[in-house]
Amino acid sequence: MKYIFRPALLCAVAASMMLSSCIDETEPTNQVTQEQLNGSDKGLEAMLKAMPAYMKTYGVWPINREVQPYDFAYPSTMIARNFMAGDCFQPYNGRQFFYYYQSVTKSMDDEYFCSQLNWYFYNFEVRTCESLIAAIDANTEDPAKQSQLAQAKTYRAAMLIDMARTYEYLPSDNISPINKSGNNITGLTVPVTIDGVTDPDNNPRMKHDDMRNYLLGQLDEAIALFKKSGIAPASKDLPSEAVAHGIKARVYMWDEDYVNAAKEADLAITTSGATPLTRAQFTDPKTGFNDMTPSAWLWGLQIESNDDVVYWTGWGSFMIAESDYGYSGKHACSPTADKNFYESISDNDWRKLLFKAPKGSALSGQEPFLNAAKGAQLAPYVSIKFRCGQGVTNDPTVTNAVAIPLMRVEEMYFIKAEALAHTNYAQGKAALENFMKNYRYAEYVNPANDQASLIEEIFKQKSIELWGEGQTFFDIKRLNISVTRAYPGTNWPQGSRFNTVGRPGWTTWPFVDYEANFNKGVEGWLNPNIGNKFTSLDNI
Repeated sequence: MKYIFRPALLCAVAASMMLSSCIDETEPTNQVTQEQLNGSDKGLEAMLKAMPAYMKTYGVWPINREVQPYDFAYPSTMIARNFMAGDCFQPYNGRQFFYYYQSVTKSMDDEYFCSQLNWYFYNFEVRTCESLIAAIDANTEDPAKQSQLAQAKTYRAAMLIDMARTYEYLPSDNISPINKSGNNITGLTVPVTIDGVTDPDNNPRMKHDDMRNYLLGQLDEAIALFKKSGIAPASKDLPSEAVAHGIKARVYMWDEDYVNAAKEADLAITTSGATPLTRAQFTDPKTGFNDMTPSAWLWGLQIESNDDVVYWTGWGSFMIAESDYGYSGKHACSPTADKNFYESISDNDWRKLLFKAPKGSALSGQEPFLNAAKGAQLAPYVSIKFRCGQGVTNDPTVTNAVAIPLMRVEEMYFIKAEALAHTNYAQGKAALENFMKNYRYAEYVNPANDQASLIEEIFKQKSIELWGEGQTFFDIKRLNISVTRAYPGTNWPQGSRFNTVGRPGWTTWPFVDYEANFNKGVEGWLNPNIGNKFTSLDNI
């Protein structure tokens, strides 16, 4: 796992892959060149399609030309965040390639491959968006180009808020803000290259407030362009005006501006016209969480039958437990719910049916398995949320050709409820109860009796709703929530049984140390390393 690339090899290529250095010189292999784009409507359309295409790249950065099993772009980062939270884990049986994240090993540090892979993916994806933005006149009066520009700005903002939330240091009880250079990196996000403003060879990490203002400005421009053009994206694998409001809501939540977060979440709901998934849609054995057709899905990533990731490794390989392929379906490294988390879900809540119930429990035998025999083989608490494509278990080009949720309208309901709870207890409580009783189960009883317990309850219900979708990690970090994996009867594997006081220190990811070689603005300002800093309480 050690970072294997050396300066002699990197000088020619790696500098051009950094967001903050010479990224305009070299682009990912599945992109079109700027020359192809200029003056070409087909080129612009190709660049538009390249944004979701690069999100599902198989092999962002192969080691010695060999792609690692966890190297499949954005879905890989989602899975990593899942296994770094407290409600979802991967069993250890020799096939657990996200072990490095779940157990926060040395491989997460800034000189190792995991940090390099994640940093490069995000930078490549941002560059993909920037290529399209640069190819369109900002003052264009062409409605089609206005819509394309809006989509590119929204896509880029979505990646940058992910990066800001992931790489910004927030206080924790075991990782100091003082890095190995002796500098305090609190409040720093990531470098952003702004044409005509920044020197790409000396581009410091953007401060929190500057990043917030920048992203809000970009999203405001995108929303205005969407409105002016009147043209919506052709499919949900590209962001719409509603998604732009949703990304704004995420930005405001990150900034803890809860008044505006509630407003933007509400705008995402009303602009989309979407309604939350029904019980039938949520639990459908053939189309559950693999099809973005329902209106609840605002934005998704579609894996196609001819994508490299439909075969041995990819989202389906790790997240689809009922298939006959992959590390989850074939080798039983299936995404599994934390036992305490599972038991905290009411038996009246039909969302609980998407986890294998322990034998003898009230819900055992009621799970909507695609195949009863396969269901019987699954371990307790294994998730069946993410279904085989079209219900086909034995053809990877169908089984793994699924949609992956990037934003659902339900997230906006929970953002609105929590944001209101921070400012008006009664309104926040009403928002949560209205959602739960109208869209989930009528028997829902809210146990909260004050603001703190209400926010805790909203976090819990949001975690149940979005389990496995890569969002809980961000809420744990923002809300300073403790993670408890070691307790009597825990089902977490040894080596990853960590208990924290407040947010885990591993929620601030290191980024690759070679960034400083090509961007002097971050030299001495890297994040603290986190690998092997936590003690697994294996005797509990």
